[in-house]
Amino acid sequence: MGAALMASDDLLLFTMEAGRPYGERVARHLGLSLATHEEREFEWGHHKTRPLQNVRGRDVYVVQSLHGDLRHSVNDRLCRLLFFLGALRDASAARITAVVPFLCYSRKDSKTKARDPVTSRYVAGFFESVGVHRVATVEVHNVAAFQNAFRCPTEHLEPHHVFADYFATQVADAPAVVVSPDLGGIKRATRYRRALERRLGRELPSAVLEKERSQDVVSGHRVVGDVSGRVVLLVDDMVCGGTTLSRAADACRKAGATRVIAAAAHGVFAPGAARALASAPLDRLAVLDHIPPLDLDPALGDLPLDILDGSSLVAEAVRRMHSGESLTALFDV
Repeated sequence: MGAALMASDDLLLFTMEAGRPYGERVARHLGLSLATHEEREFEWGHHKTRPLQNVRGRDVYVVQSLHGDLRHSVNDRLCRLLFFLGALRDASAARITAVVPFLCYSRKDSKTKARDPVTSRYVAGFFESVGVHRVATVEVHNVAAFQNAFRCPTEHLEPHHVFADYFATQVADAPAVVVSPDLGGIKRATRYRRALERRLGRELPSAVLEKERSQDVVSGHRVVGDVSGRVVLLVDDMVCGGTTLSRAADACRKAGATRVIAAAAHGVFAPGAARALASAPLDRLAVLDHIPPLDLDPALGDLPLDILDGSSLVAEAVRRMHSGESLTALFDV
């Protein structure tokens, strides 16, 4: 799916330099050129970012994925984005939408230990403090927590149809089952399953794995549901350390799965992920393109990795937000 070509006198699309290749793909889908801005470095890590064209009275969108890599930390990307959003507000933009395909700290949405911070709520406060009118993100870990953390409007962009198209090419007529690696991901897996059923024209079963996490140690290997003799389509929101997918793939194989194909919107791939995934019985692993995994760890090039275009989904969402069209209709496909 791609956004229709468009040209608008009051829409401006910016992207930070750290994420320029992705921003350019979004702009191409929209038929636009990226708006111009300046990023300058100063002593001791100080920096300044400002728009280089008039934004007064304009509908402004800033695309920036808030992941870390070898050049920019999560906090650095977040700080630079916030300063730029504030500069846009001070320059009298009519409406400012932060489009963050990967929203940092979104998994820390509750207190799991005594005196824990609820970091996702603090990040929401940062965006609100610089005058953002709307925040859009892709496949957040907990939709309800994301929506409740913000007082400004939010948009949750669901990529299930992107992965459904991919899964359909992998499965064809083979018997398949859609599996969630934990109980918390059942609703997400259900969305993916229903989208794939529409593509294939047939019903699919589902299954879920037991999972417990304590002190960053993941345990639990029992598969609830029948995966024997089927292609397992393993769905998660994020690949970080690789242990969850590795554990789930191994459990499904031991339960009789013929193949295991995994998909996650966010390919974060922390150090050590390549090693964890290299030993996992995964036939394919698909992620979206807003985080460039090959840029993070060269060892990931040895994995059976497919990087899918998610920029068309973001572009179409921007077009619909700008024109006032339904976003719900975009995901009911």
